[in-house]
Amino acid sequence: MIDEKIISLCEKKLKKQFNLIEEIALYNQEKVLKCFQKNRIALRHFAGSSGYGYGDEGRDTLNQLFADVFRCESGICSPNIVSGTHALSLALYGVLKRGDLCLSITGEPYDTLSEVIHGKDNGSLEDYGVCFKSIELKNDKIDKTQIRKFIKKQMPTAIYMQRSRGYAWRSALSINEIENAINFVKSLGFNGVVILDNCYGEFLDKREPTEVGVNVMAGSLIKNPGGGVAPTGGYIVGDKKYVDKILCRMTAPSIAGEVGSYLPGYQYYYQGIFLAPHSVSQAVKGAMLFSAVLSELGYETLPKLNQTPNDIITSIKFNDKDKLIKFIQGIQKNSPIDSYVDLMPWDMPGYADPVIMAAGCFVQGSSLELSADAPVKPPYIAYMQGGLTYEHCKIALKNVEI
Repeated sequence: MIDEKIISLCEKKLKKQFNLIEEIALYNQEKVLKCFQKNRIALRHFAGSSGYGYGDEGRDTLNQLFADVFRCESGICSPNIVSGTHALSLALYGVLKRGDLCLSITGEPYDTLSEVIHGKDNGSLEDYGVCFKSIELKNDKIDKTQIRKFIKKQMPTAIYMQRSRGYAWRSALSINEIENAINFVKSLGFNGVVILDNCYGEFLDKREPTEVGVNVMAGSLIKNPGGGVAPTGGYIVGDKKYVDKILCRMTAPSIAGEVGSYLPGYQYYYQGIFLAPHSVSQAVKGAMLFSAVLSELGYETLPKLNQTPNDIITSIKFNDKDKLIKFIQGIQKNSPIDSYVDLMPWDMPGYADPVIMAAGCFVQGSSLELSADAPVKPPYIAYMQGGLTYEHCKIALKNVEI
């Protein structure tokens, strides 16, 4: 167990940053509330539909609500999108076509997109004649020198960015960094589509990436925007001309967004986006407390004490396989669901290395709920995210074995 005096000391050090997080949450909560009022959300919007889903008012209004929350033209919020990876795949397949060049300026995307991009004979982008190139970050920052060199030789059709860290040792991109990167590539003559993986990043700032030049943004509803209550799903928002193309890929060109039923109804999706600003603030405060306390105990962590988080993740470097596994097992033991389970690393679909994952969640795999995972490889970094309540984060921190 961790000494409560250390936890209390770190809470005092974090007071100023906690105040800022609460200010951001208040701003975003008011923004979301106004979007609900603008769209005249009513009980009838919670009702599900069957069959083709013609005239599904709940679906169509939910799409518009997401567009308004993220201050862009059009949106898709669908329980039929199975994950963040699926949402990003739809965005890429919908916008890109044979002969196009997509340039990632934040390095290789998250592990689960590798087969989407570079897979062989599986319907990957590469199979369909889409070229995907990556420029690695330099000192955890977007490498403008290499981008300039690349674009001078060949102008990409699309720019891709991943806001969060994935399984990399870096901080997430801030809104200012995203904005500066977009302005930079545009200054080089780029006028194509900017696509952003926004997983773990929603409601971390008073602005969203779609307000600073991102044309297509995607994420998961069992992360930030689902508020901890959405049972499944993903979202894609952005410019209408691109979202329309993505809808054609999601269903079929002849029907696009005119069909699509969901019998259980939409209450938890509306309720989730409403709760999201507060739930995210709780997760961020919990992540910062973990980072501060473990740093105090001698571990290298991100974000550092003086850094403002740009996602809900804390990275903890253990440099020891057994310590890593023990920590993640400890998160599981302090979860409300399946607390009795003894975790072991396994070959998880979509990942190159064995992964150990603590996810004692009400929604399977929800990473807005307190959870942690890691590829079991040197330097043995744990990625802890979520926490529906700050109190739960604090209790888990106190009881985890380090």
